[in-house]
Amino acid sequence: MKYIHNYISALVLIFAVGVPASPGPENDDDKTMSPYFHIPAGDPSIDRLPLKGTRIDVTINGVIAEVTVNQKYANDGNRPINACYVFPASTRAAVHGMKMKIGEQVITAKIKEREQAKETFEKAKQEGKSASLLQQQRPNVFTMDVANIMPGDLIEVELKYTELIVPVDGAYEFIYPTVVGPRYSELTESNGGSDNKWLKNPYFKKGEEKEATWDITVHVISPIELKELVCYSHKTYTEWENAQSAKITLSHDEKQLADRDYILQYRLAGNRIQSGVMLYEGNDEKFFLCMVEPPERIRNSLIPPREYIFVVDISGSMSGFPLQTTKKLLRDLISHLRPTDKFNIILFAGSSSLLSPTSLPVTQENVNKAIAHIDNQRGGGGTRLLPAIKRALQLPHHDTISRNIVVVTDGYIAVEKDVFECIADNLNRANVFSFGIGSSVNRHLIEGIAKAGKGEPFVVTDPSRAPAQAIRFRNYIQSPLLTHIEFETKGFKVYDMIPRSVPDLLAERPLVIFGKWRGKKQGSIRITGYTGEGPFEKTFTLNNVESKAKNSPLQYLWARKRIEERSDFNFGPTDTEERDEIISLGLRYNLLTRYTSFVAVHEDVRNTEGDAKNVKQPLPLPKGVSNAAIGGVRAVPEPGLLLVFFILMFGIGFANLLRKSLGTKNSAE
Repeated sequence: MKYIHNYISALVLIFAVGVPASPGPENDDDKTMSPYFHIPAGDPSIDRLPLKGTRIDVTINGVIAEVTVNQKYANDGNRPINACYVFPASTRAAVHGMKMKIGEQVITAKIKEREQAKETFEKAKQEGKSASLLQQQRPNVFTMDVANIMPGDLIEVELKYTELIVPVDGAYEFIYPTVVGPRYSELTESNGGSDNKWLKNPYFKKGEEKEATWDITVHVISPIELKELVCYSHKTYTEWENAQSAKITLSHDEKQLADRDYILQYRLAGNRIQSGVMLYEGNDEKFFLCMVEPPERIRNSLIPPREYIFVVDISGSMSGFPLQTTKKLLRDLISHLRPTDKFNIILFAGSSSLLSPTSLPVTQENVNKAIAHIDNQRGGGGTRLLPAIKRALQLPHHDTISRNIVVVTDGYIAVEKDVFECIADNLNRANVFSFGIGSSVNRHLIEGIAKAGKGEPFVVTDPSRAPAQAIRFRNYIQSPLLTHIEFETKGFKVYDMIPRSVPDLLAERPLVIFGKWRGKKQGSIRITGYTGEGPFEKTFTLNNVESKAKNSPLQYLWARKRIEERSDFNFGPTDTEERDEIISLGLRYNLLTRYTSFVAVHEDVRNTEGDAKNVKQPLPLPKGVSNAAIGGVRAVPEPGLLLVFFILMFGIGFANLLRKSLGTKNSAE
């Protein structure tokens, strides 16, 4: 009988500690807001995958991209459902329209204050009406809620946004993110708030994805001849209409899984970039956009000594491809530091470790030591970026040496605001640069770190591109392209300019200045500054610049840029005045913001029973991200299924042990 006793004891132990954590009940205040793996429900009446497909149509005309995203939701079960889908967006997207189509009826969504939109949606849901709600959770993360999808329904939700395509190093790049990576979070139900519930979204395990299909078509139209048009993230087909226009479609075998950023890159003939002034005259306001081609970079060998602190993410989500790419990048960066420089490395996951108490001189011995230290890492644990950055800022520092902190991460955290504030509060201690590593990084964090630290963001989506990004980084930090930049107008009345003051230009990208204007289209715009060779000046005369109706997106781009300055990176607490301005901008320009949302309601009562099952659309893990990104958090079956499982396991085990016990007894006899 001792076998039976041991078996029962082991079974109890497995049940107590071997069952991974689950999302748990909604009233569990101690439960963390962490993602979990999706396990299909046993109820065949519920469609667990309501999102059937996403189609994206893009037109890039000059430097402005107009994007239409169409999502199709269906209910293949026999009970009404409410669907929730978390999806990414470009950090520069100005979302200015949404429609919902049920059958032949099309409902245009209304922009409302966030809480009012949620109340409108919840009321419609309770009344049995079909409705959709689009909310911004982060500048690059949206949620779509669709209520009362009836059995057999096909509901289409369409959203429109525009963004500015700004070239870097002479290359134009359009990026469409396809998946939101899992976010490490220490928030709990009690302190996380309703705005962070999206963090709990389920994910498919690798190899078990059943993602909806997706498709993207991009039409590029340029006033200058196109060249080097390539999509290095996906297999595509290019149909040239003429030398200045092309249509890019997705290969059929790429439509099965959206697990990485779609990246389309092109150049213009002669490596030229589009610069000049664009004008738009609306009914109430007039807008302008001024793009100034950057000067050529001056090579300067008389660069003072610099210190580099590399803050490197080795958490679970970096395991595999991202960490291997990070190692390649760091080997390149450290190996090319100058003998007069110093460096150090902080590796972080759940905790952090330091290569040396003080920064090391760049000797071959120290470089080999650093590379060996990096090569020994395998990746695992949480992503506690903020303590690692604080540790870097507190390291001993010589005032005569310029300190540069380089953060290397995929950005899968939920405390972006705290990181931005920490960096912005310590600008007197260091410049901060950021490297995003992975196929679908959190660009909001990567760009925000650089913006807060007065540095530049870099993203490496493929190991083969790491050396080129390392070279770009070295060029940028050596010397700025243009400093002491001033914007002046003569005879042209401008106001509400963005940015209010123009920072030094580090990257080889054009200066971009938005604004409004009054009165007549006349006079000139003058840009001045200093390069490594001396004074710089560029003047645009406005008399011959045409105000065009096709430039109407300028109103959305201006408002989105204003909101970005006030809200996106939010280096301090949000005050009432700031919140009110963002709401006013969202409502005036019909824009999605952190405080305004789109809501569409079908006024017919379609679900007369009033009962619908809530379903969260599971997401695939980004390409190159392993199951370790979720850690020990897993979803478990319903309690009834769990009970059946343990009864079966107990029965089988009990029978085997009983047979073994009797066999032992007979043998003894």
